[in-house]
Amino acid sequence: MVQYCGLIGTPEVLMILAAVLLLFGGKKIPELAKGLGKGMKEFKKAVNEDGLADDLKDVASDINDFKQDVEKLNPKNLMKDEEKAGRRKK
Repeated sequence: MVQYCGLIGTPEVLMILAAVLLLFGGKKIPELAKGLGKGMKEFKKAVNEDGLADDLKDVASDINDFKQDVEKLNPKNLMKDEEKAGRRKK
């Protein structure tokens, strides 16, 4: 039998659902699901209103620019550039 790490299969999902049913009962589950849905909706709304997604894109762009600058200053890359320049002069 092959086991996959980190994956939840059908038996595990059924056991989790059974445990939730036993803990909260049939009447509470719809209320919990409704509350979870409202929370997710409010979170998405807050992210979009605050422009957090745009800020994250800007930060990612700045990090990529910084990474490119660091790669230019890497001694290995400097040596390669000098070798290429030396070959061109010959």
